[in-house]
Amino acid sequence: MPKKQLIIVTPTYNRALQAYFLHRLGQTLRLVESPLLWIVVEMKEISMETSEILRKSGVMYRHLVCKKNSTNVKDRGVHQRNTVLEHIEQHRLDGIVYFADDDNIYSLELFESLRDISRFGTWPVAMLAQSKAKAILEGPVCNGTQVIGWHTNEKSKRLRRFHVDMSGFAFNSTILWDPKRWHRPTSRPVRQLDTVKEGFQETTFIEQVVEDEYQMEGIPQGCSRVMNWHLHLDAHNLVYPRGWQFQKNLDAVLPITELG
Repeated sequence: MPKKQLIIVTPTYNRALQAYFLHRLGQTLRLVESPLLWIVVEMKEISMETSEILRKSGVMYRHLVCKKNSTNVKDRGVHQRNTVLEHIEQHRLDGIVYFADDDNIYSLELFESLRDISRFGTWPVAMLAQSKAKAILEGPVCNGTQVIGWHTNEKSKRLRRFHVDMSGFAFNSTILWDPKRWHRPTSRPVRQLDTVKEGFQETTFIEQVVEDEYQMEGIPQGCSRVMNWHLHLDAHNLVYPRGWQFQKNLDAVLPITELG
């Protein structure tokens, strides 16, 4: 049997560590067995720097632009992902869709596990924030592959229907463009919502894809392993270098001396 195609969706934007994040994710995806399509989406326009990284990644990719007016954007990532969802729907791309932000860390086991998904798969994600000296585990509690409950440490988010991180689920792309196959009650486009509170984008999106936990698959068996990590790490005070190149020499200039 041919392997299912993986459709990896990555929103990205200009910041100091963007090149590092994209290179790291690209090198990981390069090790994943094909077929795999990496869809990277930027705001407003395609940057030459990101284009060069994608060309040299060795991964089959598509480079998209979100044309949404940035002054009306509450959550940039929501609109970038919706641009990709529309693209998948229009072109009827067939595979397993996974939202993989560029600043997260992923194991190869995760990507291979995605191919076991029939409709909708989910798994626990470990999260660590710089501002909080604690780790948080968020995601499903499973009996075999059946989801029977949820891990959550966030009191402010306990009203969510599904306690899942954006990088903690994946789904069959045909849900987007073949609703009859999955007996969806409506044929309205499946999209992320920019009108909900922070932290509720995941659950309001998933509610459009599945009705309840019985339509979910916990991966791997028993949801017993953490396969990706959501690390809120960035360099907020660094200047984004145009073209990834610094115009000035390094501060330290060392003389060349003969070896005695």
